Amino acid sequence: MIKITLTTFKITNHWFLFLLLLILVSSCKTEQKAPREIQRGKLADSIMVVSAREEASRIGAEILKNGGNAFDALIAVDMALNVAYPFAGSLGGGGFMVYRKANGEIGSIDYREKAPMGATHDMYLDKEGNPIDSLSRQGPLAVGVPGSISGMFAINEKLGSMPMSEILEPVIQLAKNGYAITENQLNRFQKYAPVFDQVNGKEVLYSIGFRESDTLKIETGNFIKNPVLAETLQRIADNGKSEFYEGETAQLLVDFIEAHGGIITLEDLKNYEAVWRNPITSTYKNIKVIGMPPPSSGGVCLAQIFKMLEPYDMQEFGHNTVKSIQMITEAERRAYADRSFFLGDPDFNDIPIDSLISKAYASRRMQSFSFDKATPSAEINHGVISGYESMETTHFSIIDQYGNAVALTTTLNGAYGSKLYVDELGFFLNNEMDDFSVKPGEPNMFGLIGAAANKIEPQKRMLSSMTPTIVEKDGKLWMTVGTPGGSTIITSVLQTILNVADYNMGMQEAVDAPRFHHQWLPDVVIFEPDAFGEEILNSLQNKGYEIRQENSVILGKVDGVLVLPDGTLEGGADRRGDDTAVGF
Repeated sequence: MIKITLTTFKITNHWFLFLLLLILVSSCKTEQKAPREIQRGKLADSIMVVSAREEASRIGAEILKNGGNAFDALIAVDMALNVAYPFAGSLGGGGFMVYRKANGEIGSIDYREKAPMGATHDMYLDKEGNPIDSLSRQGPLAVGVPGSISGMFAINEKLGSMPMSEILEPVIQLAKNGYAITENQLNRFQKYAPVFDQVNGKEVLYSIGFRESDTLKIETGNFIKNPVLAETLQRIADNGKSEFYEGETAQLLVDFIEAHGGIITLEDLKNYEAVWRNPITSTYKNIKVIGMPPPSSGGVCLAQIFKMLEPYDMQEFGHNTVKSIQMITEAERRAYADRSFFLGDPDFNDIPIDSLISKAYASRRMQSFSFDKATPSAEINHGVISGYESMETTHFSIIDQYGNAVALTTTLNGAYGSKLYVDELGFFLNNEMDDFSVKPGEPNMFGLIGAAANKIEPQKRMLSSMTPTIVEKDGKLWMTVGTPGGSTIITSVLQTILNVADYNMGMQEAVDAPRFHHQWLPDVVIFEPDAFGEEILNSLQNKGYEIRQENSVILGKVDGVLVLPDGTLEGGADRRGDDTAVGF
């Protein structure tokens, strides 16, 4: 039995007071860490437009200032990019749009290109069954049936508030009056001018003056006009959607494609229709992510990766640390393995979306993960479920004064698509046929492996990585975001959202932050050059990760808008391009 005397109690009490005093003194001496100061991008009170070109962003902002809504502005921006950003924006392509109306209603539209009726599963293979180099990437057979005009008119009819003729007028004037060539743009025109000449068999608008042999050189700041495109847009403004799919423009387009050996017909154009689809919705901690469903792989893969990351404290791991890079890489590895097997055109395939984005499935997929070492992709296959793109895309984000938000990603697939330029219409044609599985198990131009779900079939939409995304926080609009980047689109959007959600960055900081990418195969982690410390890269290599540093452009040019707590809008325009945020 222990006997506690009054003397013992007093001594113990004195010691307790002494220790408490030491703790208080020590805590007073400890410097309080100040909250990290967020460096904000472009701020605005009521409207924000962020796109790949200043001209397009300003045209969209003017539409909003004149009383239009986000859907009117997106049409104007999309069409303006046809003029000022032919690298990726073109009437000859297609895309996806995700939206959230001010009342909380969400939706998405798919105006992805389709395979022509004359397409066959082996059209790009030689007699031995091997892919014929470049046949699905350059020239007339690479072209899918364009969907952009169908998409724009569908959006206008359902959600717009202005007539198309009024929306297109400033775009037509931009084509007539021209735009200043930036340094980035000049470099691209110079790089591809010889290819344009080779594929088209003659000079085109974007090769004259850009080749080394040209006497009169075009320089940065020079204006380039496209009066032919202005005429095409004017006919569309006058005659509507049917002009592109059945009218004079359609006939000129089909005649051009047939003359070059392509297989798209008037019937292909007449049968094309954009499709409204239900978005993919998922949660990550306290945010709701609204993404594009198949034939985009973006919404599903994004939801999968977030579900795999959710059990871990990413904020505690820290931004771009060894642990956080490992976590994101391993989740990406598994999601891309599933992408290659399960995803394709939902009109041709039964896709187990609910299972793929479930918490239980994510948990099973991560059972083989360890912080000690990399999981080789050779050991990762697609998951087991019971019952069962381009570097050269462009994205823009808009929030209007009414509270509507849109995220739209559009593409030609590769740089200037198939490189075929329709000189009588003023635009390039896509090379989206390469996004099909030309041969199951063979990589496309982005190294993505495809399976039977994405095989070539007539009238089928090819699988895409485009990931236009809207995010809610606590039930309210919080962010609209997306990027070009081919197979890196999904991972760039993912990391941008994490930068804001877990690492307390502003929108501009989030889009500018260094990025990395992994897509299952090839089994290599791509890092932006000179953006990650040698100690971090060495540590990852020691754990078995193959490291490669590549040009930052391949990791996309993210454009996003963030709603701050007081309702102010912050536009984030990626430093990697000529992207510009315009707001009021």
